[in-house]
Amino acid sequence: MILRLAALAGAVALLAGCQFISAVDAATEPQDLYTVTPKSTFDPDLPSVYWQLAVEAPAAAANLNTGRIAIAMTPTSTDYYAKAAWTDRAPLMVQTRIVDSFENTRKIVAVARESIGIRANYVLQPDLRNFEALYYYGKPPIVRVRIIAKLVRMPDRQIIGVGSFERCVRARADSVPKVVDAFDQALGSVIKRLVAWTLRTPPARPPSDDAPYNIERYRNPANAVIDTENCPKGNDASMVPLTDE
Repeated sequence: MILRLAALAGAVALLAGCQFISAVDAATEPQDLYTVTPKSTFDPDLPSVYWQLAVEAPAAAANLNTGRIAIAMTPTSTDYYAKAAWTDRAPLMVQTRIVDSFENTRKIVAVARESIGIRANYVLQPDLRNFEALYYYGKPPIVRVRIIAKLVRMPDRQIIGVGSFERCVRARADSVPKVVDAFDQALGSVIKRLVAWTLRTPPARPPSDDAPYNIERYRNPANAVIDTENCPKGNDASMVPLTDE
């Protein structure tokens, strides 16, 4: 009896071990890794500024705060591509590309991630509202990227600018590499406008007590920037362009 119990316990342990190994194997399945690129071309009339900027990691809802590539089969659902992922969590990847793009302008004294702890004159606070491939407008999917940003003056933490930047691009084919191309183009267009808006919003020189801001100008809701192009209107997606090739 004791021997049979021991054998049964051993079988249960073996089965549990196999299930654990299967779970580990499933969690560590090989994935294709993808990233997006920074912007490197900007309007030549961008102003040169003599202040330092810290860029916070974008806030994002839980369904976007992941390294998985988000898709939406319906307006109220979120899923992910299998065996494909970003090289980092989406908000951190976007933060890196924003910093890279500011550096590529060669128009700013210094820019860094907020976590670096530079003594910034301004802090850019992005909010990643949309970063997914939409399938409910048909195939190939439409990639939608939307960032709402606040520009904060330091050290008094006055919000001196609010902007919403949104772009949509339809992938050339229903395949992960082509959809990633659409992500790259849509995000690049958003970042280009975000960078230009940030550089143009404050004065070119760092803030000082001798040159106070007209805070009423910045606090007027009518001055908030809403920059959106090529995104569906209701059920109409005819204005969404295909990814450039």
